[in-house]
This record gives sequence, C-alpha cells and structure tokens, in this order.
Amino acid sequence: MNFGYKRAGAVASATVLFAAGFGAYGAGAIAQDQVAAQAPAQSTLEQAAPSQDDAVPQIRFVASEVVQDIHQQMAPPEAAPVAADTLYALVAATPVDGEMSREMQCLAQAVYFESRGEPLSGQLAVAQVVINRANSPLFPDDYCSVVTQRAQFSFVRGGTIPQPNASSNAWQRARAIARIAHRDLWESEAGDALYFHATHVRPRWARHKSARARIDSHIFYR
Repeated sequence: MNFGYKRAGAVASATVLFAAGFGAYGAGAIAQDQVAAQAPAQSTLEQAAPSQDDAVPQIRFVASEVVQDIHQQMAPPEAAPVAADTLYALVAATPVDGEMSREMQCLAQAVYFESRGEPLSGQLAVAQVVINRANSPLFPDDYCSVVTQRAQFSFVRGGTIPQPNASSNAWQRARAIARIAHRDLWESEAGDALYFHATHVRPRWARHKSARARIDSHIFYR
C-alpha cells in the first residue's frame, strides 16, 4: 500500500487510543469539534481534534485516530495469512520477528501506548481507528502522520513518539495487532470509528458523534 493514497473506504475490520504518559494507558482518540484535520485537541479522548507494515509521524493522542497503508517497498515481504478461530490465537500465530517499516512501527506504538492494558479486542480497535483516520480525508494520509498529528495522542511529545519497552510481551502483542489490523485479518468492533476516549472522561465532542462500540475502558465513535 502507498502512503500518498487513502485506502478505498475505511477498513472496517481492523482496530484507537488514549495515553496519559509513556507508561500509562491511553485515554482515547479525540474528535475535533471543527472537523478540521489540524485543529488543536487536548490529550487522549478528553480533548477534541479532527484512529503497512511499519513507520513513524507526529501527534499527541488526545482524541483522534486512523492510518492508511504503507508503501510496499518500505515493508518486508508479507507471509501468507494465518488462519485462526480467535483473535487470541491469531495474535499468537502472527510473526513479530524482524524489522517493521516506519509506518507499521508507528501503528504498533499507538497500540502499545494507548491500549496495552486493554483486551486484544480493545487494542485492535485502537489500531483500527488509526487506520480509519489514514483513510479519511479529514486526517493525514499515513499512520505516522496520524499518530503524531498535533494534540491528538497524549503520549506523543513535541511530535515525537517515545520508544516502547522492546523486550516486553506487551510490545510483541502490539506488533502483532498492528500487522493484523493493517492486513485486515480480523474484524474490529470499532468498525468505521474515527475517535475514541476513555470511559472515565466525558468530552463535549462526543455528544456530537455516533458511538460505535464500548470495549473495556474505551468508547469508540464515528
């Protein structure tokens, strides 16, 4: 998939996120009341704002989402799709060895910092939001730009995404979830959601959005 182009339609079957710091769980992706892709937002889902195989752009996740496919030349050849009866089994069977493209790296980092403490379905939903955003004309065209977009993801500081604990199981799961979402291997409950926020906050922008799903501690909206 190429970065300059939006994927045809929102990837309704892949998985967005709110982080309150490097090690805290994400509060969600914020929606911009002005529906402007670059309007300022607060951190995680409490703030309002406009949810491949590897990469890295700029955003502070407060309440936004989505990403599009990555250039094929930037990612290593893909292995044949893995068959599984459950998302848990699919994550366990998805290879996570080797380097990821910059775009896929950004997608995995969003999953890690926004939802590593969530169930796998919640992590997939966060990834889906980033992918949906990358495919939406309201947001940037690639995963990294979606994630590093200003005032969108609270774990992003100064347009820079922090480094995860590469030796942790949480990071390996995030890498697997990113690949599953990017390849559209499992349908996400988030569907076409573009925003999300943590259940412990009540952002005003959510009043004007359509809820798509509530997964553990996050609520996803279109």
